[in-house]
Amino acid sequence: MRIGILCPYSLTVPGGVQMQVLGLARELRSRGYEARVLGPCDGPPPESFVTPLGNSLPTSANGSIAPLAPDPPAMFRTLQALAAERFDVVHLHEPLVPGPTLTAAVTHRYPTVGTFHAAGTSASYKLIKPWLLSWIKRIDHKVVVSKDALELVQSHLGGDYEVLFNGVEVDQIRRTPPAPREPGEPPAIFFCGRHEERKGLSVLIEAFLRLDIDAQLWIASTGPDTARLTAQTAHDPRIRWLGRITDDEKFARLRAAEAFCAPSLGGESFGVVLIEAMAAGTTVVASGLDGYRNVATHEVDALLSEPGDVDGLVAVLDRALTDRDLSERLRVAGNRRAEDFAMSALADRYVEIYHDLARA
Repeated sequence: MRIGILCPYSLTVPGGVQMQVLGLARELRSRGYEARVLGPCDGPPPESFVTPLGNSLPTSANGSIAPLAPDPPAMFRTLQALAAERFDVVHLHEPLVPGPTLTAAVTHRYPTVGTFHAAGTSASYKLIKPWLLSWIKRIDHKVVVSKDALELVQSHLGGDYEVLFNGVEVDQIRRTPPAPREPGEPPAIFFCGRHEERKGLSVLIEAFLRLDIDAQLWIASTGPDTARLTAQTAHDPRIRWLGRITDDEKFARLRAAEAFCAPSLGGESFGVVLIEAMAAGTTVVASGLDGYRNVATHEVDALLSEPGDVDGLVAVLDRALTDRDLSERLRVAGNRRAEDFAMSALADRYVEIYHDLARA
């Protein structure tokens, strides 16, 4: 079976949807399926099985800046690739986002699976609803990654959807050696996410500066707030700005850190990065968003605080770094919880869907 997996976001820019696309393709290929990924790439493709469809254009979406390719040349390349590859089934992640996935949905050349990731609000669902209602009917099997994603798309566009939580390459994370640490280093808190308001990095920095214990903060990735926040913290050597890192580097940092913090303020449909931290054996501290509660439970496998509550975040970070018995209990429970979201289990169900559509 030849499976085409399309992503609307640049595959060379770190992101949750991109990780799902590439991880699912790796799992399918390990089983002998001819899975290829099609999407924008700003530079060399990240894997040999990726077909690049041109560069991305920074586009405002869901309170963030998304690396999309909605331009006509990208659409033309998408149509060329779909005609050449002759897939048995295509799998569109965020199928109604302008660019390759929407192009594939509208033309509907092959049996089509569509996976919806977004939660929260969507201006496009309101503004161009009549067109979306027509296009969504061309998706043969519709999937959402969480109940929050289901609420968003169903409230605007209706229809039937299967809920399939995102998957994580658990074994790959556990095989990754921890990042090297110097003897006697203070405990590390790790943040990895786009530097923008909704990810809550400024809240984490304020909480870290209030911590009354010796610790260090590792901050990965970049974003529109990077320059302001690095200038604001330039005087503090405990804060290390890592810039963009690869997935392997992220896993190594997760394996080495004492705590992983996801202080997002909203717009999260599912906490993939929380599962990755759990699989890495790291104590998880996060905002108590609905999307994150799909994955984590306070005092069971993570410590959660109210979004934007600096004092609350200070309190749970302090507990994560100083209460060793609590941290160990959370890590053990988190490691078990990560097994529920293994990419292999997600691939099992998608393979069933692909075969059903191909036979039909």
